[in-house]
Amino acid sequence: MTSMKAAVIHETGGPEVLRLESRRVPTPNQGEVLIRVKAFGLNRSELFTRQGHSPGVKFPRILGIEAVGLVEHAPAGEFRRGERVATAMGGMGRQFDGSYAEYTCAPAKQVQFIKTGLAWEILGAIPEMLQTSWGSLFKSLRLENGERLLIRGGTTSVGLAAAAIARKHGAFVAATTRNPERNQLLLESGADQASDIASVGSAKAPMGQRKAQKKENAFRYRPSRPSNSSVTRRASSVAG
Repeated sequence: MTSMKAAVIHETGGPEVLRLESRRVPTPNQGEVLIRVKAFGLNRSELFTRQGHSPGVKFPRILGIEAVGLVEHAPAGEFRRGERVATAMGGMGRQFDGSYAEYTCAPAKQVQFIKTGLAWEILGAIPEMLQTSWGSLFKSLRLENGERLLIRGGTTSVGLAAAAIARKHGAFVAATTRNPERNQLLLESGADQASDIASVGSAKAPMGQRKAQKKENAFRYRPSRPSNSSVTRRASSVAG
């Protein structure tokens, strides 16, 4: 196949600036991978770029900062044709054309082989979400086994992923939500303790007092399983 369909933007604006066009299938250079896109997530970053809030992005541009699909060609042999892979960020959809197309080229160093039986429509929502969660936990916080982690806004996709990953790595996880009906979801997703912060404090108390009380209660919890860390060293606010 020499041509493909792609959603291209030539200028900033509303959804109407996305135009379905026929483009040549990109040719990968050494160190790049041509991926036949099977699914991709929609991200706020792409919305901001389309609206004109990414001044460094040049047009025309094919948006899309993440993708999952099948390897079509890797000139340097990093991957075999037909392998399932995922890629995200690293300039994708900003410095170079992204995933709003049938094919995309990405640097091999930011392409990951994946072995899974999950459906494409599920895989498509995973790369950027997991990269954000993993990076927050281990690159920013440098989370270690036995430490305690507080996730605010725990029912976002990033928050739920962070809870599952942190729990698997031996951390004690507390997560908050504004909806008490979501507490069970937090516990089922890996949190050791769930709290609905909207119900903390009295509606009659002054605003400053209510904020202080919410903060105090958000950090006051008792481990439900043993931990080799006796103090809360780090807390993370993760938003999807």
